[in-house]
Amino acid sequence: MDNLNFDEPTRKELQTFIEREQAQSRYNSTVQNMTSMCWDKCVTGTPGNSFSRGEASCLANCVDRFLDASIFMTKTIQDQRARLQASQPETF
Repeated sequence: MDNLNFDEPTRKELQTFIEREQAQSRYNSTVQNMTSMCWDKCVTGTPGNSFSRGEASCLANCVDRFLDASIFMTKTIQDQRARLQASQPETF
């Protein structure tokens, strides 16, 4: 693909598309990891038609903690990136 010569709008569109696809892939991976982790932690027996009260509570708490941790980590990374960008001199 390096040998293809796209005009600037097409390159930007391709870059945006790739970034969206990568973000979707990361999201899917996160959901899969969360599902697996919470399932292994909370579902102790063979699942029936519904979860027991303890399993449902455990799953809800597990997902909440996982999301809290993900939001915290995302905010921390964004803050670090903003500080790094603010400390770098602008180039023209």
